[in-house]
Amino acid sequence: MGEIATGLLVYLGVAAGDAEPDADYIARKIAGLRVFRDAEGKMNLSLAQAAGSVLLVSQFTLLGDVRKGNRPAFDGAAPAELARHWYEAVAERLRSLGIRVATGRFQTHMEVSSTNDGPITILLDSRKLF
Repeated sequence: MGEIATGLLVYLGVAAGDAEPDADYIARKIAGLRVFRDAEGKMNLSLAQAAGSVLLVSQFTLLGDVRKGNRPAFDGAAPAELARHWYEAVAERLRSLGIRVATGRFQTHMEVSSTNDGPITILLDSRKLF
């Protein structure tokens, strides 16, 4: 079971059609986010600079579409084996960037707890580059 101290809790949804450029983009963006406080209290430090880690949790429900009705449709989510591949690829890419990564268990029910140190939640979408 994954556990970290200082760092980022990342819920990763893999969409149908995601590929290597998506995994690369997401890993680089996560590693480079300057969301940790520096000595002056400004959000200015990356994970590496803050000696932080990532808890990477697979979360296909992020792809839930409720535009038609109230029951989510998950047609936009990648099939399980493809999602597992890209989930593991993102974890490995983060590690190759020098980030310590802990993971959840793929395709299982998990109870995730977090302590949010500050009011920040960011949505990264590799398909919304511009």
